[in-house]
Amino acid sequence: QVQLQESGPGLVKPSQTLSLTCTVSGGSITISYYYWSWIRQSPGKGLEWMGAIADDGSTYYSPSLKSHTSISRDTSKNQFSLQLTSVTPEDTAVYYCARRYCSGYVCFLNLWGQGTQVTVSS
Repeated sequence: QVQLQESGPGLVKPSQTLSLTCTVSGGSITISYYYWSWIRQSPGKGLEWMGAIADDGSTYYSPSLKSHTSISRDTSKNQFSLQLTSVTPEDTAVYYCARRYCSGYVCFLNLWGQGTQVTVSS
């Protein structure tokens, strides 16, 4: 079955760039109708959708994070990645990669990675 696994550093210094990768196994990231997403949850807060990359490589971002967020993919490795620039301690969170299915007006998240803790601290 399809599985998602996040990887990346657990500690990032303020003002640096946070880089995470999601490796997808058991299925291609180029399959139609799927959007590969990044979502985070900060301490004491709800889930925050950050952005996604579609099966055709199109990218979508949360308006509040768009200025310092970038999502890319490597189809040869079946991976997609997140870069968050100029991080602050407020970016400390558990980061999840997830798969979202969309067909017409029907969209839902149907697969999650286990999540990875990222702490922003000097």
